[in-house]
Amino acid sequence: MSHGFSRIFTDHLLGSGVDSAVMNVSPCALRHSELTDKIIRVFYDVYNELGHGFLESTYAEAMIVALEASELMVAREVPVPVWFRSRKIGQYYADLMVNATILLELKAARTLEKAHEAQLLHYLRATEIEVGLLLNFGLHPQFRRMLFDNERKKIRENPCKSVAKVFA
Repeated sequence: MSHGFSRIFTDHLLGSGVDSAVMNVSPCALRHSELTDKIIRVFYDVYNELGHGFLESTYAEAMIVALEASELMVAREVPVPVWFRSRKIGQYYADLMVNATILLELKAARTLEKAHEAQLLHYLRATEIEVGLLLNFGLHPQFRRMLFDNERKKIRENPCKSVAKVFA
């Protein structure tokens, strides 16, 4: 069942239990691959310099310094409003946005979990940004590159009628 998003695990060794025919996609075929590659290099530079054990806010500041040094535009605490039936019902904040194109969600956890991935997917769903990186400054550096196409974000019209209207 397709949910309209792609999860790309790029911090695992290629070929480890993965059908090589599936992995024959050229890196340049990935959306914003040059920019995400640059961000991931910066992530590893920051991790190698600071190591693990700091708070997420410390890593966010370090990433801003390093990304700006790499001549990238960075915004911090980017508002992500949640809309329901044309009403704003919530407000979240993505950690960083690079070049108004890539959302970054930073973690300082022992390991990445499904809930962390879901958080980034919700941010992508609520914005017009299609690519996000989940970066973990845990015991071992980890990242996930995630994609949620704007075409798939459109709400499908449900042909079923509301139960409340049927019995009203």
